Order: sequence, then structure tokens, then C-alpha cells
Amino acid sequence: MMNSDANSETFHVQTVVIGAGVVGLAIARKLAHEGREVLVLEAGPRFGEGLSSRNSEVVHGGLYYPEGSLKATLCVQGRRALYEYCETRHLPFRKCGKWIVAQGGEVERLTQIQDQARKNGVELDLLGGRSLLKQLPQVVADAALHSPETGIVDSHALMLSLLGELESAGGQLICQAPVEQVVNDSDGCYGLTVGGAEPCLLKATEVVNSAGLGAVPLVSNWEGMPANSLPTQRFARGVYFSYSGQHPFKSLIYPVPEPGGLGVHLTLDMAGQARFGPDVEWIDAPDYSVDPERAKAFAKSIRKWWPELDPDRLQPAYAGVRPKLHGPDQSFADFRIDGPDVHGLEGVVHLFGIESPGLTSSLAIADHVAGILKP
Repeated sequence: MMNSDANSETFHVQTVVIGAGVVGLAIARKLAHEGREVLVLEAGPRFGEGLSSRNSEVVHGGLYYPEGSLKATLCVQGRRALYEYCETRHLPFRKCGKWIVAQGGEVERLTQIQDQARKNGVELDLLGGRSLLKQLPQVVADAALHSPETGIVDSHALMLSLLGELESAGGQLICQAPVEQVVNDSDGCYGLTVGGAEPCLLKATEVVNSAGLGAVPLVSNWEGMPANSLPTQRFARGVYFSYSGQHPFKSLIYPVPEPGGLGVHLTLDMAGQARFGPDVEWIDAPDYSVDPERAKAFAKSIRKWWPELDPDRLQPAYAGVRPKLHGPDQSFADFRIDGPDVHGLEGVVHLFGIESPGLTSSLAIADHVAGILKP
């Protein structure tokens, strides 16, 4: 696929996508389908082992985000596209719906969420009293919002499908190929220094930086990138606990959102097994450790709406780290998908702060990036 100079270890390729998570693979597939020669470089040993394997695998409705934001627009567009993609390719998914439950003074917050969702084109049902008790007999709540379009997806199966379609279109994935530095060459190309077991220099006319937690550090090692285009990145760890054995739930259960996240919620995997999380813990650097003692705080939080929880059945599962573009004292930061209009470099797109709802938005993000690059 790549062309090389006869007298050097410099290879030429049209388009490089850095990062083989679900968003990177979706972008690469889209660009390959448009006829580009696409190479995906992944620093890790396999695709999808970063942010894409450390989340809830929830297909979000698009309820909470400010109207007109990238998160709101791309989440709604991406949800519709993702369900269609999975259905036509027979990938595992389930539109199981979710409930946002509230008690006491939290009920007013449900009305605000319902209004915001409506602005984003998403209709939610607000239930209380006997109607709610009939739907959620095990849950203690004064009111709840129902989001019928929320669901779950097998993210690994999704990424396998995206990778297969990328390769069928002539694209290629190379793992254990960390991009260590990028320079702006005088010939209009970008020179990528690639490390790993077989270091080389790549030249590309287009570069998409979809490196997840590594996206901001990569720009720090990009010669010729305007300094004012580099965002400040912070990290919020969220841990998950699995729940062994049976439980009574068929839908996802969420509390009202908390600063930095959506609160410790109940999600389901494709087999119906329950897990709880993530919480929010601001940290200085990525750290995926799970403290088993956090189960006590989880149990206290969950029992507010599900008193029958058995805390002894909570088992440490895994942790994820969100790339945040805001700190704990701020409530919202949008996706940043920076093209030439931001940094002035033709053929370059940087993706920053692609946290939730990145999985849901992946196909729509791919369309957005393709629109920036233009064939």
C-alpha cells in the first residue's frame, strides 16, 4: 500500500489516521470509502484497547448537551447511524432504553433535562406515582424520565466490522507503531516519525489525530503547529463494578447527572449482566487501577434508588480515563474537532476531548472529519 523512497526508509501514503479506537477506525473507514489511501497507526498492540474498551458501551440518546454543540448534534446523528449500521450488518446491539430517576429536590432537574433533550430533537417521557411504580417496582424514586432510544452495543464487534470494511476498501492498520513526532515539510507533506519495533519515517498529505488520551501530547511534538492551538487536557477516572448473579432490570438506570459525568449508573452488557459506574475522580495522569474499597461508596449511592442491592455482589471490573477539556469546577466542554480553520494546516484534523458520547457519535464524527478534509 505504501510507496517508499528507493534510497531511504521514508514511506509515502496519502492519509494517516493516528489511533485505532472506535472513532479512529470509523474515520479511516469513511476516508477509505471515499477513495483515499489510508493507513491507521496504533501505538498499542491491538486496536480498541484504550478509551474504546473502557466505557459503558451505551448508545446515548443525546439528552444533556447544549443545543447546537458538537456533542448534541453528533450524538443524535451518530445514534441513528449506529443503530442502522448495526442492524444492516447484524452486529449485537439492543435498544433497551434508560430511566433517569430522581427523588425530592432532584425532580426539578428532570424537567430541565427533558427541556434540553427536546431542544436536541429527543423526546422523553416523564413518569411518576403509580405509572412509575408499575414500570420500575424495585426502584425508589419520586419521578423518572424514560429515554426509549438509549441502548447498548458490542463495541468490539463494532470495531471489528469497521476494521474489516477499512481493509476491504484498501486501508491498512499497523499496531505497535507510536507516532513520536510530526513535522511540516516544505513540500506540503507531513513527516511522521514512527517508533516501535520497526521505526520509519512516513510522509503523508493528510493526517487525522484521533489518538484519544495521546492526542494533546502528540500536538506538543508537532513542529510547526501553532502553540495557541494546543488545549489543556485533564483526566477524570471512572471505575466500574460488576454485579454478580441475577437482578431485576431490563433497562439502564441513571441518577441525575453529577459534575464531570452522568453519575454511578446501572448498565447492562449484551448478556444482560449488570455493572455499575463510572464514578468521577480527577487525577493528574492516566491510571487504570480500581480500589476495591470504592465499592462502599458505590453501594451507598446505588441504595438510594435500589435499596435491595447486595453490596457483597459488587466486584471490581475495570477503570476508564476520560480526556477532559475542562476541570472539576466547570460543567461542560464540547468536542474539539480542529481543522485548518483553527490551526492553518491544510489536510490536518485534530480530535480533542473525545469522551462520552464518542462511541455513539463515532460514525457522525467520521462524516464530520471527512467534510473538513473534503475529497
